[in-house]
Amino acid sequence: MGLNVIDAWLTMMILEDGGWEMNPIVRSAIQTYGDKFWIWKFGIVSVPLVLLCLHSKFRSATVAILGVGIVYVAAILFQILLMIS
Repeated sequence: MGLNVIDAWLTMMILEDGGWEMNPIVRSAIQTYGDKFWIWKFGIVSVPLVLLCLHSKFRSATVAILGVGIVYVAAILFQILLMIS
């Protein structure tokens, strides 16, 4: 969940600097909810993540949690790279 918060925060910073959202679903949420999109994003990501954590004894849930973590780390690194350049 922490990576989701960091992702939303970095997204807001990039948008303030004139960037745009690449994910069409999140872009739609930004257009619909404006600066409050992070509430929608947090809810949409947190509920499935909590369910995965509740089922973490199953191998497929553990693999999914690891996969989601890798995707978020990659997205955050990409956002940082965009902000640096």
